[in-house]
This record gives sequence, structure tokens and C-alpha cells, in this order.
Amino acid sequence: QVQLVESGGGLVQAGGSLRLSCAASGLTWSSAAMAWFRQAPGKERDFVAAIKSGGTTYYANSVKGRFTISGDGAKNTVYLQMNSLKPEDTAVYYCAAAKSAAIVPVAVRSRYDYWGQGTQVTVSS
Repeated sequence: QVQLVESGGGLVQAGGSLRLSCAASGLTWSSAAMAWFRQAPGKERDFVAAIKSGGTTYYANSVKGRFTISGDGAKNTVYLQMNSLKPEDTAVYYCAAAKSAAIVPVAVRSRYDYWGQGTQVTVSS
């Protein structure tokens, strides 16, 4: 049984930083694709960033240059380092995993097989 557990969310002022973690069990992320999506109140769940086995990374334009996705194979954990946070980054952030690293495109929700419960990120102005 695959489980994804997110942590690291919280309240931060604009311009601050947070690091989200997603611990995966029952899945070896090094042979899969992992991603972060986010959902603000009243909006759809949008793609944020993804990483495939081999290290290729992908980012939404809105976070490029501010967010960094990375993975630790030994810990089966994926991270999202978020810097220069803005109030519009406020959302519930979800970790997602796809069994295959060959998924395309990475920004489509339906490509992912497993989802975490989400962690709240609130950025105050």
C-alpha cells in the first residue's frame, strides 16, 4: 500500500521560506515520478513542480526561480524548497506520485496514481 505523507507547511510572511517534505512508503520514488500540486480556496488543483527518476525537474512558470524540487532516494522523500513566498502562494500543497517515470505531460493531475492528504501553506502580506 502506497502512502504519501506531507509535512512542513505553516504560516510565513511574504518574502519568507518554507520547505515541504513528502515521505513515500510502498513506492520507490527513484523509479517513479513525484510532484507537488496546490489548491487555493475556490480554485482548481494546479501543478507546481515535478521530478523524475534521473533528476529531471519541471516547474510551473509561477514558481520558476523561487521553488526547488529535490529528492532523497535513501529516505524515499521528496522536498519542495519555497523561497520568496508571495501571498498568492497560499494554498493546500499536495504531494503526488506516479508509478512510472515515463508519464507525460507531468503537469496533468490524472497522470498521478497516488496523492497525499495535503499540507496548508499560508503566506501573509
